[in-house]
Amino acid sequence: MSVIAGLNKKHNFVLVVRDADVVGAALRQALDEAPPEERPGLERAMALVESTATAAETVLRARWVRSRLAAVGFTGDISSVAAVRALRKAEPKLSLLAAVELQKDAVAHPE
Repeated sequence: MSVIAGLNKKHNFVLVVRDADVVGAALRQALDEAPPEERPGLERAMALVESTATAAETVLRARWVRSRLAAVGFTGDISSVAAVRALRKAEPKLSLLAAVELQKDAVAHPE
């Protein structure tokens, strides 16, 4: 996932933009041209891209929330008010409503 758009005070939606198809195509081409010793690593990378590409949007948003919380050093309970505050600290343009919706995704999809 390259971007989550719609994170501002005026809009409370989150749009997940996936680029797994672009990455997958590049890996397929590299795999087609790879010497035998590089194939296992490229095959593993391809499997990871494919598994990510099929993940539900709520799961991707949950992963994004966790990465943003980690970026600001938050290690507490994801279902807490402090987590919403930390998420809004990580993403200052994030509205309170959007932050709460994202938090719900993270709580619903623990990893």
